[in-house]
Amino acid sequence: MRDIHEVLRRKQAKYAQLQKQIEALQQAADKLREVAPLLTDGDEDDTVVLAETEEETQQPMSKAASATNQAAPAKPANRVPRWP
Repeated sequence: MRDIHEVLRRKQAKYAQLQKQIEALQQAADKLREVAPLLTDGDEDDTVVLAETEEETQQPMSKAASATNQAAPAKPANRVPRWP
């Protein structure tokens, strides 16, 4: 039988990780809202602005993903988390 405190600790750690990811996504959404009017202007460099925004958005997420991989070395790096 599992120790209930260990299960609780793991669930809390996962919850904290999800909170960080949600915050990162909210920040990315805020940045995209700021850039959205620029994309509707019809300029020819729309794709350049969009590509730069995507790169900026992906960098914080990749940092968060690498931090989570370092926090749990027991899991394989290429394993996709499953949602209940």
